[in-house]
Amino acid sequence: MGQRRRQLKQWSGIMKGMIGKLIIAAIVLVICTFSLFTSRSTIRSTTRTEIYTEDLWQAAPSDGWRPSSAPRSDWPPPSSRTNGYLRVRCNGGLNQQRTAICNAVLAARIMNATLVLPELDANSFWHDDSGFQGIYDVEHFIRTLRYDVRIVENVPEIHKNGKTKKMKTFQMNPPRDAPISWYTTTALEKMKEHGAIYLTPFSHRLAEEIDNAEYQRLRCRVNYHALRFKPHILELSHAIVNRLRAQGRFMAIHLRFEMDMLSFAGCFDIFSPKEQKELKEYREKNFAPKKLVYDERRAIGKCPLTPEEVGLVLRAMGFDNSTRIYLAAGDLYGGERFMKPFRSLFPHLENHSTVDTSGQLRKNTQGMLGSAVDYMVCLLADIFMPTYDGPSNFANNLLGHRLYYGFRTIIRPDRKALAPIFIDREKGRSAGFEEAVRSVMAKTSFGGPHKRKSPESFYTNSWPECFCQMSAKNPANKCPPENNMETLHSRLQSEGLSDFSATESNLTVSKR
Repeated sequence: MGQRRRQLKQWSGIMKGMIGKLIIAAIVLVICTFSLFTSRSTIRSTTRTEIYTEDLWQAAPSDGWRPSSAPRSDWPPPSSRTNGYLRVRCNGGLNQQRTAICNAVLAARIMNATLVLPELDANSFWHDDSGFQGIYDVEHFIRTLRYDVRIVENVPEIHKNGKTKKMKTFQMNPPRDAPISWYTTTALEKMKEHGAIYLTPFSHRLAEEIDNAEYQRLRCRVNYHALRFKPHILELSHAIVNRLRAQGRFMAIHLRFEMDMLSFAGCFDIFSPKEQKELKEYREKNFAPKKLVYDERRAIGKCPLTPEEVGLVLRAMGFDNSTRIYLAAGDLYGGERFMKPFRSLFPHLENHSTVDTSGQLRKNTQGMLGSAVDYMVCLLADIFMPTYDGPSNFANNLLGHRLYYGFRTIIRPDRKALAPIFIDREKGRSAGFEEAVRSVMAKTSFGGPHKRKSPESFYTNSWPECFCQMSAKNPANKCPPENNMETLHSRLQSEGLSDFSATESNLTVSKR
């Protein structure tokens, strides 16, 4: 009996030990299974190559953000006493001029100056003398910015000794990307001394990265609210968009395969000897001397994508040959031989000339007007794809505008990451080509909120300064109150400055 009890006790001990071991084994198994699942999930998230093209026809996820460039802190109206008049001459193309106008408004605010309607140096670039008044709605521009700066159409006249003459302006050449301190010292001193200064040329003459969110929001108010094209340009643009939409959704592509950009980038080797000579001569005439090796330039993504490469990227992403595409481009260099492979992949191509069979739109889309129409069509398109967003002001401004317009989808090829994939394909190593392209493209934001990193421009991505959240954890990101504009208007009225016009009858110039 005693022996039997001892045996039962031993078995009981053995069973308890086994049960304990089984429990530990089960716990280890659960942990390992969870770890494996987590590991696989992580692998899927980091190597995922699926792109659902149907989703891209909608705006990108906003994560609770919405555009807002209204002031969120104390923002007094412009003083009744001005330090003087600021004239600027904006050089370059339409969109380079657009950023210059934003900078000019901010410079005037910083200096407590009266801004004279910016001059557009259109003749040297477009051979077009439309000017600010011919492209933008002047009345809307002045009215929209009335809480920010005083704006007049012309430098005032001076009455002295019975004679009337225009005030002279002191000409200055600002340094590139000048800091705010340059405007509050050097420029302001000359303005107070002479009453008016003339900054020329005025392109990229104010630093983009400024540690003052209210100043950055002012830039957004100018760019996305005050700068409105004249009614006939908007009507023309909407007519094109409506005709495109009559057949369904469409994608707009800015195909930057043009002589100036190819020459600037130094991408010559794919062209004939005659074309290479022409490109090199254009470069020598228009750009600073620099040794450029095509293979090296292309390998680091400095060459614009060819039309065929654009088509291959879209096809790899899952777009088929029924996709309708609007091309915003100048004269494509190399002509039809470069367009033919793209057209074979995507035959439904349009531009502002082909959309209108009557020819009424075609005759009205030249020079600055043509660029303005293309800008609006690309802004309103369901998807926008720039093929070269290096020094392209058109593409960079549109990227920022579409972000502000409600995170509208952007397909932004990573040329540096794509270059080795295309090079391998050309050398006959095409296995896994489409999967490799999808892997690169799946890592892009497609137009959603993302942190701005150098060298990305503020005009390309004004998040988070010009956006807000209704339910923000960070007070700095909280949306301003709904009555914000009413408050600004009340302050303007209390200062006796509610009625701004394009005259100088109520302005006083402060002089030392």
